[in-house]
Amino acid sequence: MTLIKPDQVPLSAATHGLLLVLLAASGCAALIYEIIWLQLLQLVIGSSAVSLGLLLAAFMGGLCLGSALLARIISAAHHPLKVYAFLELGIGVFGLLVLWGIPLVGRIYLSGATASMVAGLCLLPPTLLMGASLPAISRWVSATSKGISWTGFLYSSNIAGAVLGCLLAGFYLLKVFDMAVATYVAVAINVIVAAASFVLSSRAGHTHFREIPRAQGYKPRFNLVHLIIASSGLCALGAQVVWTRLLSLLLGATVYTFSIILAVFLVGLWAGSGAGSMLVRRSPYPRLLLAGTQMLLAVAIAWTAYTMSHSLPYWPVDPWLSLSPWFNFELDLVRCAWAILPATLLWGAAFPLALAAASESGEDPAKLSGGIYAANTGGAIVGALIFSLALIPSFGTRASQQLLIGVSMATGLIGLLWWTHSRKVAFMGIASVLLACVLGGGVSDVPWEVVAYGRRIAPMIRAMDLYPENPPRVLYRGEGINSSVLILERAAQRHFYVSGKAEASTAPLDMRLERMMGHVPALIHPNPRSVLTVGFGAGVTAGSFVPYPEIESMVICELEPFIPPASTEYFGPQNNRVLDDRRTHMVYDDARHYIFTTDQKFDVITTDPIHPWVKGTSTLYSKEYYELVKRHLNRGGVVAQWLPIYDSDTATIQSELATFFSVFPNGTIWSNFMNNDGYDLVLIGRSDDAPIDVDVMQERLDRPEYAAVLASIAEVGFHSAVELMATYAGRASDLQPYLAEAQINYDLNMRLQYLAGLGLNSMGYPKIYKQVLAYRKFPEGLLSGSGGRMNALRTLLHPGRSS
Repeated sequence: MTLIKPDQVPLSAATHGLLLVLLAASGCAALIYEIIWLQLLQLVIGSSAVSLGLLLAAFMGGLCLGSALLARIISAAHHPLKVYAFLELGIGVFGLLVLWGIPLVGRIYLSGATASMVAGLCLLPPTLLMGASLPAISRWVSATSKGISWTGFLYSSNIAGAVLGCLLAGFYLLKVFDMAVATYVAVAINVIVAAASFVLSSRAGHTHFREIPRAQGYKPRFNLVHLIIASSGLCALGAQVVWTRLLSLLLGATVYTFSIILAVFLVGLWAGSGAGSMLVRRSPYPRLLLAGTQMLLAVAIAWTAYTMSHSLPYWPVDPWLSLSPWFNFELDLVRCAWAILPATLLWGAAFPLALAAASESGEDPAKLSGGIYAANTGGAIVGALIFSLALIPSFGTRASQQLLIGVSMATGLIGLLWWTHSRKVAFMGIASVLLACVLGGGVSDVPWEVVAYGRRIAPMIRAMDLYPENPPRVLYRGEGINSSVLILERAAQRHFYVSGKAEASTAPLDMRLERMMGHVPALIHPNPRSVLTVGFGAGVTAGSFVPYPEIESMVICELEPFIPPASTEYFGPQNNRVLDDRRTHMVYDDARHYIFTTDQKFDVITTDPIHPWVKGTSTLYSKEYYELVKRHLNRGGVVAQWLPIYDSDTATIQSELATFFSVFPNGTIWSNFMNNDGYDLVLIGRSDDAPIDVDVMQERLDRPEYAAVLASIAEVGFHSAVELMATYAGRASDLQPYLAEAQINYDLNMRLQYLAGLGLNSMGYPKIYKQVLAYRKFPEGLLSGSGGRMNALRTLLHPGRSS
């Protein structure tokens, strides 16, 4: 065994400043890559919490291994800046390979397990290099308190760059350009950092090390610091999972919300690590400070839990007061900082304090920083996985936050007892346990109104206060791996909410839409035998196919396993108890991933309402997805896609229509309207151009075996084939002038989720509906039938009518 002893070369202030800039640039590029890769790889492995959890574990696992292995593989004789430069160049090269390689992997048939394994292998090389960066550059400083302080500042600077990368990617690069351009920007940053490091290495002195033998009989001592910093990482990522779930309910689950939450989290780590680095220079007791931060974290976590349940939901924030999304982003930023910044400051301070607490005289800084970083990252992997995949779905966010408080307090107390032997500590330990019990007992679930109304909780609570005679009654509340669900009853109507947004209800307008999503494609198809429904929701869309006698197979894709049983219990009469039908086959998987990996083809493919502004759902509205769906249609097959006009603006609607019509040039639009206003559109695409015979459709409805089908459409206002076909609102060929400047939503640009996120506060749905109808003409060649029925349709579809 050997001990590494440094002979230091003094560094100038300018050199230190340049190092901070280089680490910040590296952190910026790393976060751009992370955001891109998470979006890119979900196209291959799906966007379920399980697949994304495994993907995150692969990403962070590479960081962990890279930080741990650098000191063991790369000799200290190499110039640290040259090593750092090669690492940055390697990251850039692998960044390009991931961008080009993942689409190739996506074209290969892969099972879920194999796809996840391939995704992990794709991320391992670049993340190994990323993890090795900080240990490599830390060899240019010593293991003294001043040197450790500088290592802490380098870490802090790296996180500061990560904040910039998060905002740059989330609010500009991916919003304006695409994943390719964003990747090229990150690669350019890597190349610039590498070039600057090479130049600096030729002009700056080389801090080198000479190895001396360790004392005979030396045994590595148990280092509690690594356990504490691992526990800190576990709690940090576990809390990030929990708080992101809760804040996305309150702020709206757009890509911008997730960028804001991540940016605030990183800002706290940056500021905290900077403060911790200064403390290292001034305090001779870094171990006690490290233990103290963990105990304070219990209080900070309790603060965040309190604000989530008792403070933020009752801020009088009405998103409709300003239609500008940027004004609401400012409010979201303030609310996030108010809730989570205290805890993130303490997690940030823990890293430099752990460096100082674990350091030994003459130790290789790369081994020191790599070991602490690896322990912290390893704990973070465990935290991210167990909280997202086990604790939240099994015990809920309330119990998860209570556990975070207990773990943080216990970790700090163990450190305090281990490193001190004063009697006072025993009394402090008893007080700490009592405090943890008090703090944990004070954690509450977020109000049910947050799960139901989300970002609009303030105006909804105000409305309920104005009309107290019909208070809603909560029937069901659940938290799963992917989402939070609430079912409530109000004024004899039942409503189904998922993660702060309404998804279905027994209200006439909603029932009309949900039935249209099933009956329009099923009746347009002359003989549907197999059906795929994307999303279960309340089950009404999927249940619309139950009465059809010729249907032999109904496949339903749903991410959240607890939703179908809950919906069956409370919406059974409306969804015809489709879950219990012998023809139903449930698939608990991301629908895109299922379609991608199955050989089965279908006569009808339809969607239960899935809002396009929700992060991750734009992959179900992309050109590549529609092409995938089209390939899985049987001859004469029909696809139905929901398109909401509300919570949307003109640019978003144009992009959705243009993308769908780019794959289905014979596509048509059907309108869900009430009182001459439209709220939803149903897009229909077909694998052929055969006319829709209204007479044949009516003959089917008149058959005895179709009595249940006729009753189902009659419940939502359609008593004949003519009335159903009168919802026709336009077709692709007629809307070309309206869509001339529309942006196509491709997999590699995810354009829709950025457009839809900005248009979320729009109140322009009446105007949009009229714009679409302005292009409607009677569909010659599309609808056929006898004179009486065609004349009735011409009257109902007269240009002067808005519905």
